[in-house]
Amino acid sequence: MDEEYDVIVLGTGLKECILSGLLSVDGLKVLHMDRNDYYGGESTSLNLNQLWKRFRGEDKPPETLGSSRDYNVDMIPKFMMANGALVRVLIHTDVTKYLNFKAVDGSFVYNKGKIHKVPANDVEALKSPLMGLFEKRRARKFFIYVQDYDENDPKSHEGLDLNKVTARELISKYGLDDNTVDFIGHALALHRDDSYLGEPAMDFVKRMKLYAESLARFQGGSPYIYPLYGLGELPQAFARLSAVYGGTYMLSKPECKVEFENGKAFGVTSEGETAKCKKVVCDPSYLPDKVKKIGKVARAICIMSHPIPSTHDSHSVQVILPQKQLGRKSDMYLFCCSYSHNVAPKGKYIAFVLTEAETDNPQVELKAGTDLLGPIDEIFFDTYDRYEPTNQNDGDNCFISASYDATTHFETTVQDVIAMYSKITGKVSFQ
Repeated sequence: MDEEYDVIVLGTGLKECILSGLLSVDGLKVLHMDRNDYYGGESTSLNLNQLWKRFRGEDKPPETLGSSRDYNVDMIPKFMMANGALVRVLIHTDVTKYLNFKAVDGSFVYNKGKIHKVPANDVEALKSPLMGLFEKRRARKFFIYVQDYDENDPKSHEGLDLNKVTARELISKYGLDDNTVDFIGHALALHRDDSYLGEPAMDFVKRMKLYAESLARFQGGSPYIYPLYGLGELPQAFARLSAVYGGTYMLSKPECKVEFENGKAFGVTSEGETAKCKKVVCDPSYLPDKVKKIGKVARAICIMSHPIPSTHDSHSVQVILPQKQLGRKSDMYLFCCSYSHNVAPKGKYIAFVLTEAETDNPQVELKAGTDLLGPIDEIFFDTYDRYEPTNQNDGDNCFISASYDATTHFETTVQDVIAMYSKITGKVSFQ
């Protein structure tokens, strides 16, 4: 322990493990510690007994649910965009050799009380029951514009500078109605609220293109992929990767107290030993006086014996419920995975309903989502607080991740990781 490291990482959550992997691959000397005796921190994966102990206070689940070890229930369930930033990180670090991925069956959106498949291109737009005949034609033209848009080819811009034109202005050029804008903005571009409409359209168009490119990559029914056995595999895969590059991992390290001198972190003490370092990377729980609470996520975790109704019997699926459809300030997300991804025994499905909490009653607040699930064998409700850092990195050498949000896809998580990586290394990107 008494060695000196470039970086000490505290907590084995997804963000911390990805950063530890990236920094190890960069040739930095990394020590990675966790006060828990398991990987994953907040984003851990639980078997059935652990799930019961955490939410019911005992580890005796009903035998009808099958074997405990056949369950891998991710506490922070998120699908990966097949062509998104996280997959680029996985390929860049070569961690993919420790993981097996499988395409996710379906991507759906809730609109006017019903669940619909998300149309991702001009062909699907023409078939979609989400729009009437004339709206389909307008949407088709808009999809073609987005598909053909190339930042480096002014001919494809149709006279619009997307760094100046807002998303709202771009949409109005094609005359799309509010209903269409709702599902495109939230289920395709994956914006969490409507503030994007007043911002430059470039980000909006890039997000739509990412969705379409990801959909094309695996020819599946959705743009998403997910590891077999769930996300619990990811932290462990990055731990292996880090070890290959000389990184050191230590679980069950009590306290993990960050040591400061003149306001700057210089090491971490655990069990009377101090390891020195130039920088500390951690989740909010290790430096609670350097973060502030910014919100709360409400979630329902459900065990079912069938897929979510109206999702074409999809064994794995995401359904986005845009805020406007529910009269809320933030979107709601349904996530479902099953034995086809080895996260439950045969015939069982794990479903999550998540949203940014606007009340203190998750059961009532999540009802719009849980009502769509059909019969439920078991359901657990809880909330967790979201924090973000308030410190100045260059002042104290501490790099703290933000808590996980309610989204059931990885895009916001990876943005945080890449921003942290840039601050830690001074590099613009990891490639």
